[in-house]
Amino acid sequence: MPLLVAQLLLILKPNSQKTKDLLIGKGKDWRSKTHFKYSLAFAWADWLIILPLFVSGTIGVINGHLLGYIAWIALGFISIYFSIIFWVLEKEYSLPDFGKLAYYTYFWGFFLYWGIVAVVYSVLQLV
Repeated sequence: MPLLVAQLLLILKPNSQKTKDLLIGKGKDWRSKTHFKYSLAFAWADWLIILPLFVSGTIGVINGHLLGYIAWIALGFISIYFSIIFWVLEKEYSLPDFGKLAYYTYFWGFFLYWGIVAVVYSVLQLV
């Protein structure tokens, strides 16, 4: 949820200091135009594609529908995929700024862990 709020702020107020503080770190600025553009692109993609799939998939899983599990498997693989991209793009900057605990639990690890758990759980439910 905190990331969705930060991403919504990025979409609505891309250059505000509050947005930068939430996504980059207190008092930091976008490293480059590319950093800003891919952050904005991921925010739009999450709000337009990932969030609706997550909500509908979750409703499907709660109701035990096959399509809910399939949506979670797809989202799990997307999450793992994005984790690999962020590992390469952000580790150099985020890990030193936020420390290992925050980096491996929230900034990077959460997406990887959720993706793995979603795929494994859904596959086990379908088998």
